[in-house]
Amino acid sequence: MALWKPDPTFYPSPRDAVAAPPEKLAYVATFDRAAARPDAIAVVGTDPEDSRSYGQVVGFTELPETGDELHHFGWNMCSSALCPYAPHPHTERRYLVVPGLRSSRIYVIDVIDDPATPKVVKVLGPEELAKRAGYSRPHTVHCGPEGLYVSCLGGADGADGPGGVAILDHESFEVLGRWEVDRQDQYLAYDLWWHIAHDVAVTSEWGTPSMIEDGINPELLLGRKYGHQLHFWDLRRRRHTQTIDLGDQHQMALELRPAHDPTKKYGFAGVVVSVEDLSASIWLWHDDKDRFAVRKVITIPAEPAPAEKLPPLLKDFGAVPPLVTDIDLSVDDKWLYVSCWGTGALKRYDVSDPFNPAEAGEVRLGGIATETPHPAAPGEPLRGGPQMVEVSRDGERVYVTNSLYGSWDDQFYPAGVGAWMAKIDARTDGGVSLDPGFFPHGEEAFRGRRAHQVRLQGGDASSDSYCYP
Repeated sequence: MALWKPDPTFYPSPRDAVAAPPEKLAYVATFDRAAARPDAIAVVGTDPEDSRSYGQVVGFTELPETGDELHHFGWNMCSSALCPYAPHPHTERRYLVVPGLRSSRIYVIDVIDDPATPKVVKVLGPEELAKRAGYSRPHTVHCGPEGLYVSCLGGADGADGPGGVAILDHESFEVLGRWEVDRQDQYLAYDLWWHIAHDVAVTSEWGTPSMIEDGINPELLLGRKYGHQLHFWDLRRRRHTQTIDLGDQHQMALELRPAHDPTKKYGFAGVVVSVEDLSASIWLWHDDKDRFAVRKVITIPAEPAPAEKLPPLLKDFGAVPPLVTDIDLSVDDKWLYVSCWGTGALKRYDVSDPFNPAEAGEVRLGGIATETPHPAAPGEPLRGGPQMVEVSRDGERVYVTNSLYGSWDDQFYPAGVGAWMAKIDARTDGGVSLDPGFFPHGEEAFRGRRAHQVRLQGGDASSDSYCYP
């Protein structure tokens, strides 16, 4: 149904989004590693004024099928609806679009009628994605100018590629087809983002289904076969325009975070690991005479550790790699958050000058060798580490969860990864600190599921793109 006025959670500029009211709920994708029970969307209270719900799971919506492995998900509509050349202003941010990474099903979940009790209203089977777009293993969902952009890791029916982007209709959620008209040398897929005012899209690379679904393959890793390129596209013409190789030692170029300011043409990409020294890195892409160039702007080294504290995969190396598996950029483009899932660190960098980031703060939770506890449960060793990271629109709150991907969890945390979510308070002086009153965790909180991505009610730092500065 069309609205008389635009949804109040649509913001024409990042400045307006920063000034918006704080979120009161967080939606968390949870999954059952054994695939014996349905995956679910957990709803967590985030309003500190409500002591009964704050830091508690207040809603839990199970999906109708099993074996989905929920991973990343997104909104049906967001602030891009206000862009003048792709107007959808009289729609609303009503639905979460939630793919199953293993099943290739896509769920549409209504969160408006009762925000704490989301309701599944539509299910797209894997055959629809395969038939209409030629893809499988849907990974990332973004609301954009022509519809819903869904990046996919595999070809039809789980084939090993090429991966790419499917487009879904904003309102019916039917699969419209494949986005790419001319993909050139792009084969591997992972994330998708854009500079919406410049008609530029950017994609990154992980691996095909057979490369990732049974865990990391050491032969492929040391053989430098995982993704290490960024691809640039003409967003409206849907044509590939440029490939930049970061170097094949830099394995798994994953998360992309472009500047929110639509007048800017730069962004950050996270690389999981270097096979030369186990370090992780952050790269800056930027405009360079009508082309794009890249620069490594952050290197995070591995940390030595005794062999008895390492999983079999790492024992011969005597060190814990940071394993940067997510990054997030605050809406004001000032702060970059980097999750080091291996060491258990969440790092905060001042990126006011994107070419020269400065580390400003860090918190530690979990970690392969350290198992750092949360202050709410100081006697309880914590497994996993900050993995998915989400920043509130005003930049004052950062939420993290601890599961990466089922088979990869099992390799790096063979004793079990558990399930937890934490909140970090971001101070104006650049420091960060854990909120001791916010720590949903364990069997009781998430009902035996592992916790992955977080979306915040009304939008967050990684869901919306803006058309006005």
